[in-house]
Amino acid sequence: MKNDTKKGFYFKQYEAPFQSPFDKLFGIFKELITHTSGDFDEAIDWLRELDKEYKLTDEHYTIDDFIEDLKKKGYIRDELKEDGTSGIGITAKTERAIRQQALDNIFGNLKRSGSGNHKTKHSGNGDEHTGEFREFHFGDGLERISLTESLRNAQINNGVADFMLTENDLVVEETQYKSQMSTVLMIDISHSMILYGEDRITPAKKVAMALAELITTRYPKDTLDILVFGNDAWTIAIRDLPYLKVGPYHTNTVAGLQLAMDILRRKRNTNKQIFMITDGKPSCVREKDGSYYMNSNGLDEYIVDKCYNQAQQARKLHIPITTFMIANDPYLQKFVNKFTESNQGKAFYTGLQGLGEMIFEDYETNRKKRIK
Repeated sequence: MKNDTKKGFYFKQYEAPFQSPFDKLFGIFKELITHTSGDFDEAIDWLRELDKEYKLTDEHYTIDDFIEDLKKKGYIRDELKEDGTSGIGITAKTERAIRQQALDNIFGNLKRSGSGNHKTKHSGNGDEHTGEFREFHFGDGLERISLTESLRNAQINNGVADFMLTENDLVVEETQYKSQMSTVLMIDISHSMILYGEDRITPAKKVAMALAELITTRYPKDTLDILVFGNDAWTIAIRDLPYLKVGPYHTNTVAGLQLAMDILRRKRNTNKQIFMITDGKPSCVREKDGSYYMNSNGLDEYIVDKCYNQAQQARKLHIPITTFMIANDPYLQKFVNKFTESNQGKAFYTGLQGLGEMIFEDYETNRKKRIK
């Protein structure tokens, strides 16, 4: 009988995937709550303005309906503000949703480009399948036996009629060790991160949230610590990221590096690294007596020398530093180049566009190797 089935492509007008009114508004809300550093009232004000301009809702589902659904679904809660008045705040459920959205927005492009789960080159009793097979040896775990390949060998060696499976037919799949990585992400929160009409802190927050979500879900054996640095440096919890704000600070890069190395000294993982997101030159150090030496005019030799010393110290500890400079000032490249040379690390001169993709590419690339 002749087969008249025709093969080929069928083209039709694009139809957007269905989204409920809540889901459509929730995606926008998550972006706004990140930009407003967790301020629910300001985010809703912005959402109402967008609704007026783009007709996001109708008489069947309003912004007030959306707010009620946020409460019912556990994304917001009533709370007391710092001034003692009542208000509404976001919950841990919303914080997780924001991190997941950041991961999808940033890492989704990499997944489509074929980036994979990278590992070391050392074969052995690891937990990552390689797709390569070898003969079964005494001592191999039964869970590592490839049933499909072993049955195939038995059919070839013994035939189908008198089928039998022997030890000589068994094969196991090779595995590789996943390298475990301890990462410290340093985020510059000096005042320049919101100057010059450009919001630089929000993209940095998104990258941190996405990286945190990636590590906790895809690389649970890795560790990620996040610190911020202005006049001083201090660690923040992942749950605090949506609320992170820029302060009236100078840039104490030395304090950030010292804290990052203190954190990594306590980690047992062999592989350790520091990612630093900054938009400006170091302009502040804290002296032994607790006073601050500050100079925002040009590159202060006293301050930058202390930065170079920290870079060299990290190198002695086998901790590479990758600097993501999100400013375009040519005179800062001199400092970053020498800083990178002192550490034997890496530097990327980038704007905000593509920052997340660069950090994710570099994170996964570093996981391919053991840093000695």
